[in-house]
Amino acid sequence: MAARAAQMNPSVIREILKVTERPEVISLAGGLPSPETFPVEAFEQACARVLQTDGRAALQYAASEGYGPLREAVAAMLPWDADPAQVLITTGSQQGLDLIAKILIDAGSPVLVETPTYLGALQAFTPMQPQVAGLRCDDEGAVPDDLAAQAAAARFAYLLPNFQNPTGRTMGEERRRAVVEVAVRTGLPLVEDNPYGDLWFDAPPPAPLSARHPEGCIYLGSFSKVLAPGLRLGFLVAPKAVYPKLLQAKQAADLHTPGFNQRVVVEVLRDGFLDRHVPTIRALYRSRRDAMLAALEREMAGLGVEFGRPSGGMFLWLRLPPGIDAGALLAQAVARGVAFVPGAPFYPAAGDARTLRLSFVTASVEQIERAVAALARSLQDALQQRHG
Repeated sequence: MAARAAQMNPSVIREILKVTERPEVISLAGGLPSPETFPVEAFEQACARVLQTDGRAALQYAASEGYGPLREAVAAMLPWDADPAQVLITTGSQQGLDLIAKILIDAGSPVLVETPTYLGALQAFTPMQPQVAGLRCDDEGAVPDDLAAQAAAARFAYLLPNFQNPTGRTMGEERRRAVVEVAVRTGLPLVEDNPYGDLWFDAPPPAPLSARHPEGCIYLGSFSKVLAPGLRLGFLVAPKAVYPKLLQAKQAADLHTPGFNQRVVVEVLRDGFLDRHVPTIRALYRSRRDAMLAALEREMAGLGVEFGRPSGGMFLWLRLPPGIDAGALLAQAVARGVAFVPGAPFYPAAGDARTLRLSFVTASVEQIERAVAALARSLQDALQQRHG
């Protein structure tokens, strides 16, 4: 085995998802979009049009950069003057993280991440053997002073400004300005991951970091959360200085993202489909977030549990009372019919064992209420055992 293979670890979330296949378990674990939001009819019609009008080209090998009309559509969707020539279509945005790791990280390279951060990013970066350092964070994400203090030696900082996975927090306008000011002043490259930015509930989030500093940012986006994850379609937008190497890494990885899928999405996107479709996703997710917050306030009253109030996205972040380990609590919760993701694996170093992540988008309101009640009973049992 190569030395880097020893650095690869299984996804804690994927392992937990195996447990949730049991029909009696309500899963609040996986970061899966609700299948109720998948526009099946629109895809059925788009697939037929692609096969009828461009079938042979759609089924052939394709350009590594991606299908031209899709790259143009992506550039047009972005809130800055993006050049389609700087758009690279990826096989899910997870591939974008892998490509970035391959071209920017040497063994021992310092890389900055939020505390906690997206587990899939840690999985993508770790095989390249970086020195991953956690940034001090508050309710708006990375603290600019700490970002500045660690910027000098770092290859890049990886940030999720919108409805962050796992915490659900969002950077405000002033924080974004301060983060970009640090990046400009120190020359620190930023990797901005934005899979959830369209899933706002009350008001859209502030402009992306990349819109303020496009020459210093690599921007990652995805069609998984607004159309369907099974397409495995994501994209990155990169400065011209690094785009060629990202493209070469893409060529080595899989030659190209499936051209058929790309053409189908272009067909689906015609006539402003997302403008009509995404608000229906927001409305569904907001109702389920509200249901989970109400259930937590009711069921966790007096138990010493802290939790955030996300203004979009898919996740709620909880902190349990002192002495309660979320990893140990998971087995008790599963026995009562509910699953969640312990928070410790989301940290770049020793994680906070008292934290956990709940997803509110795939369960119905009734299931959310039952699951949170079961989680509260499991916590009550754990507290009683701890206090004898």
